Amino acid sequence: MFKRLDAILEKYNNISEELVKPEVLNDFNKLKELSKEQSDLKEIVETYEEYKRIENNLKQAEDMASDPELKEMAALELDELTIKKEELAQKLEIMLVPKDENDGKNVIMEIRGAAGGDEANIFAGDLFRMYSHYADANGWKIEVIHEVEGTSGGFAQIEFMVKGSNVYSKLKYESGSHRVQRVPETETQGRVHTSTATVLVMPEVENVNIEVKESELKIDVFHSSGAGGQSVNTSNSAVRITHIPTGVAVTCQTERSQLMNKERALNLLKIKLNDELMHKQETELGAERKSKIGTGDRSEKIRTYNYPQNRVTDHRINFSVMNLDKVMDGDLEAIITALINEDLRLKLAGEKGN
Repeated sequence: MFKRLDAILEKYNNISEELVKPEVLNDFNKLKELSKEQSDLKEIVETYEEYKRIENNLKQAEDMASDPELKEMAALELDELTIKKEELAQKLEIMLVPKDENDGKNVIMEIRGAAGGDEANIFAGDLFRMYSHYADANGWKIEVIHEVEGTSGGFAQIEFMVKGSNVYSKLKYESGSHRVQRVPETETQGRVHTSTATVLVMPEVENVNIEVKESELKIDVFHSSGAGGQSVNTSNSAVRITHIPTGVAVTCQTERSQLMNKERALNLLKIKLNDELMHKQETELGAERKSKIGTGDRSEKIRTYNYPQNRVTDHRINFSVMNLDKVMDGDLEAIITALINEDLRLKLAGEKGN
């Protein structure tokens, strides 16, 4: 670990020297690139320098301990500095875990009613509401891209973008099958039904390097409707694009013109195709990798929302909370924090295993 930290410190100092050179100061792109690189390393460097200061202070305290008059005071300082050193070592270990390059990005989410008919669509609507409240709590913005309402409420399908700071870092664990156990409003005999909705989370990727041929696309236009479409539903402005080789389809109805919807739909299609490709590669590498929380199978049941017991259970980490009512109102932080911590633990175990 300390060899890596020394290399990072050396790199940071080299960048600092580069940043004051006239040729760099006069090259905006180079200046921007080096400044970002230095900024990314700054917290690790500052923590490592603090760790080294603590180490130095420990040596001084050990020397003090040999003096009978200072022995008691030195012992107290040694205890305090030892604890601080251990805390900093743990912090540095976590900082060195490879970060997901998508963590800082916005996300595109898709929720679909699955098994359970109307109740599944109603549950899909409940999940959308849950994520909307969670987004509000984090200061994020939600923008609906496309929706298909359920006949009895909720959504057969809804796609939306979540914009804000580090959105993907928190929502990336939500992909999978979500199961609800409750008595539907339409149930006359009070029986508990089980229904499911699927959630897909994709990072927003700029400049996706995927070639999509016009001849491989089926493009349909139709009247916009629902959120974002009320003001333009008298013209054929909504666009659906289907990628014929894969069957992947996207719909956009949020823009006022057909051309703008087509452009946005094409970009969404590329993001979706890129996500499918990345997922396929991950699956081929092995769904049981130590550094992954069970995301190998997107149909995997990841969470159960049990209304009679007011319980939410995440099956990947065997973690439950007994406040389903608050969770459905957007209080997801405890579950997401538990997932992040377990993901970090697995990554650290993988690092040590290597």
